[in-house]
Amino acid sequence: MGKIRNTYDVAFKKKAVDMYKNEGMGYKTVAKKLGIDHSMVRRWVHHYENEGMKGLEEKRGKAKGRGKGRPRIRPENPEEKIKRLEAEVEMLKKFLNM
Repeated sequence: MGKIRNTYDVAFKKKAVDMYKNEGMGYKTVAKKLGIDHSMVRRWVHHYENEGMKGLEEKRGKAKGRGKGRPRIRPENPEEKIKRLEAEVEMLKKFLNM
């Protein structure tokens, strides 16, 4: 079985970042006090320094970009759709006449 991933809220992440930046604690000290891995603290500090509070928000499962993810299917050209449907009708006619 895979390891269960915990999700931490923005306030918890901000607390960890503040402990590192304002109180002068190291990554490992902050992680030990909060009961998490030091690499998470390092990642949160990095995101906070680059993006501010927005960097601490959960990013997993959120689509990016204008259209919020790529469409599941490509829209069909009307002329191609007509040709495809006409071919299906012809195939059905042949099948029923046999």
